[in-house]
Amino acid sequence: MTSLVQSVDWLAIAPPTITALVGLAVLVADLFVSERRKPLLGWISTAGLAVAGLSLLPILGGDRRTFCLSSGGQDACSYVADPFTIAVQLLVLGGALLTALLSLHTVRDLGLPAGEYWFLLLSSAAGAALLPASRDLATLVVALEVASLPAFALVGLRRGDRLSSEAALKFFLSSVAATAVTLLGVSFIYAVTGSMHLTEVAAGLADLPARFETLATVGVVLTLVGFAFKTAAAPFHFWVPDTYVGAPVPIAGYLSVVGKAVGFSGLILVTVLAFPGYAGMWGPVMAVFAALTMTAGNVAALRQRPGRAYSAVRLLAWSSVGQAGYLLVPIAAAAYTDDPNDAIGSTVAYALMYAVVNLGAFGVAALVARTHPANRIADYRGLYATRPLVALALGFFLISLAGLPPGVVGLFAKVAVFSTAVDAGLGWLAVVMAVNVVIALYYYLQWTAVLFRSPRPESDQAAEQEQEREPQPVTVPASGPGTGTEPAPATGPATGPASGPAAGPAGVRAKIPGPLAAAIGLAAVLGIVLSGAPQLILRFASAALL
Repeated sequence: MTSLVQSVDWLAIAPPTITALVGLAVLVADLFVSERRKPLLGWISTAGLAVAGLSLLPILGGDRRTFCLSSGGQDACSYVADPFTIAVQLLVLGGALLTALLSLHTVRDLGLPAGEYWFLLLSSAAGAALLPASRDLATLVVALEVASLPAFALVGLRRGDRLSSEAALKFFLSSVAATAVTLLGVSFIYAVTGSMHLTEVAAGLADLPARFETLATVGVVLTLVGFAFKTAAAPFHFWVPDTYVGAPVPIAGYLSVVGKAVGFSGLILVTVLAFPGYAGMWGPVMAVFAALTMTAGNVAALRQRPGRAYSAVRLLAWSSVGQAGYLLVPIAAAAYTDDPNDAIGSTVAYALMYAVVNLGAFGVAALVARTHPANRIADYRGLYATRPLVALALGFFLISLAGLPPGVVGLFAKVAVFSTAVDAGLGWLAVVMAVNVVIALYYYLQWTAVLFRSPRPESDQAAEQEQEREPQPVTVPASGPGTGTEPAPATGPATGPASGPAAGPAGVRAKIPGPLAAAIGLAAVLGIVLSGAPQLILRFASAALL
């Protein structure tokens, strides 16, 4: 008989709970705070994310379980704070904290509604922090949607901006279709096993009557497809470039790190815990997904060339698709090893290292976007001449993403993933990964070289903008408080603050806001420290056991 008496471990659920409560507090406070004091909401949100991150310390290295039901002498729990959960929650909350620092000036510059922005960001972070702790299919789906639904609104929050609205619509429609597929798969799994808890689902699938095999297989496939969309795995990656370009730059960085953490956490949980008996099926599927994803992302990124009207954010978007392919490799390898925790540790290590340098790159992109709203790769030319430290930081981030010294943090991450594929006997996938790493070197180094070229004369910049410009809707603060934004006429080059030729080379006249400088500096320092001592992350990730 199943006991309905449940105990709640408040310390275990503290990270997502604190994040959600701070989000609600910010939403209510927005009703009473004057327009002049709206920036205070951003600082409250940032502090709340920091507190939520610190709440991980008391449960570090533990294995706490709550919302459990006793059945047959065993406990089936819906929330588990094990080392894997804590590692992913650290990634989520750390990524959200850096995003908040990047956003403090963006909300003001773009005239975004502060209360709504911070509430949506915290709500999405709360769902993302809940997902790795979820141990039943219902909680997994709920956490997935809590993380995703606010992200749709964040992408389209620049009201009056056509690109932002189009990006939000594409993201929404694609994600809703993926959610429908996931729910259909989950319903099939529940129909054949009679349980939602992952451990019980695994037991039910292992002892399944032959007449239910087809239904169970379809359920497994549909569930995996739904989570593959969240990771931007090919061929479900088509929404990424337009979504990142249309979103505010900090939100694009958030999606590239936290959004992926959500998808990979879900994939790991359902494959390793719920569907271990189907490893012979999902292992090859994940391997093919990995090969297709890294190849599609890197080949598309090659088309983003300096000197043309190509967006730096779009290049980072395609780069993130390629990086998603690398992250899928250890998940595929988990199907071919006796202890999948070894492979999972490689995924967690790569995700943590990737998050640091990728958010740093988006931080520099957010800085350049203040003077060059189009954020073209050509706008970064001469950045070293005007902002040497920023250029060196971006160069370090790009070198790390490429996996070259002195960005040792990226090199060790790739070596860990590569060795996982080799140890699992996936030699062909290791070869595909090696080829893609070489492809990625080209566009990362090409962008890095742009930073150190001599600045172009202002007359050349003006002529190039006249030839290559495309009408871009520019959002400016509306005249009245709380009225959002309105589109500026797209009859010429962007005319936002310090934009166009008058701004000179990238970032020349823009004063760097303190929070933005802190975010870039923090990412750079973490990247340098981890390059000097990568074992810190590797040891931490190796202990991230399910």
